[in-house]
Amino acid sequence: MSSLPLVAGEMRPPRLLDLRSEFPGVAPGWAYLDAAATAQKPRPVIEAITRAYGEEYATVHRGVYQRSAQMTERYEEAREAVARFIGGKAQETVFVRGATEAINLVAASWGGAHVGAGDHILLSVLEHHSNIVPWRLLADRVGAVIDVAPLRKDGSIDSDALVALIGDRTRIVAVSHVSNVLGSVADIRRIADAAHAKGAKLLVDGCQAAPRIGIDVNALGAAFYAFSGHKLYGPTGIGVLWARHEILDSMPPWQGGGSMIEEVDFESISYARPPLRFEAGTPHIVGAVGLHAAIDWVTEIGIDRIDAHERALTAIARDRLSRLNGVRLFGPENPAGILSFAVGDVHPHDVATVLDEGHVAIRAGHHCAQPLMRWLDVPATARASFSAHNDEADVDLLVRGVERTMRIFQ
Repeated sequence: MSSLPLVAGEMRPPRLLDLRSEFPGVAPGWAYLDAAATAQKPRPVIEAITRAYGEEYATVHRGVYQRSAQMTERYEEAREAVARFIGGKAQETVFVRGATEAINLVAASWGGAHVGAGDHILLSVLEHHSNIVPWRLLADRVGAVIDVAPLRKDGSIDSDALVALIGDRTRIVAVSHVSNVLGSVADIRRIADAAHAKGAKLLVDGCQAAPRIGIDVNALGAAFYAFSGHKLYGPTGIGVLWARHEILDSMPPWQGGGSMIEEVDFESISYARPPLRFEAGTPHIVGAVGLHAAIDWVTEIGIDRIDAHERALTAIARDRLSRLNGVRLFGPENPAGILSFAVGDVHPHDVATVLDEGHVAIRAGHHCAQPLMRWLDVPATARASFSAHNDEADVDLLVRGVERTMRIFQ
């Protein structure tokens, strides 16, 4: 693993992970710093997907032949692996296309049954559009009110202010566990306790948390937890909605089709028990297998080690970028692997273009968080997000790219 020269006063962690060789998609000399958008895939995940689409492939839940039975077993084993990974149970774990679909499912099914005119939905300023738009659609449909919790100066959710906004008409609180722009981590347990005290439910968008920090849904106290597989080193098109079983069991289906029924007649239909009730049609079989492989890989490495690795690299990047005149850093001092910044008055798209010329891949834009951009008083930010395969050489390339950007636009 390459090493950066020490800067006076700079603290260096004694040891970082060295996993770059496990990622075929990460070319030598290329710094992929866009894991918050989607993670590169380690070799075991790619191999599991290849086998599942090859010699192992068959449909699930329908065939009586051996291959189908084996693939059904693998699909349900994936569900059990996901449940263990987050501290839940298999019957509480629904496979969906991603966190976006998971939140839409809750808003349409649970929200449609429990949120009415005059009821309140509580969000925060830093939410991803996927945790705003479904609730706006619900509110507009039933006449509910959306409240918005403010942020602290460092861009983290102001838990005191959020708790104060939870009232007797609050039906659901929906917040991000980790901000996709700032890497700030919410105090989920405190929010959950406050919501429960008022009879409200808590939904957590865990897209950025699942790949970075250990999750125990029971310890967190949420009613719903959603995340996407492709950010957790798995394939696209697969995601997870976890919900407490008694809540899931009371929810009506939100899509109709095969697999989610017990018996169908033209006069009446009886529905399957959760989680199958919410998995209409042929599922993303290989996606589930790939997600299982990703979870096994993360578990073998250790989620705490990955978190420490990403935070260490982020700290080094923050320290070095903060030494450059004209660079503005956003977010808390110790974010969970995500760093947003601005380079003077240079548009973030131009920053990203110059960095790309230097073989550094970052994200630039509003990151599907336009209310947060308005709170930051910027049209967009440049965002570097770290992953298990990154190393100090990637930080070096990032800093050199920012320095080159400053020279070009000086």
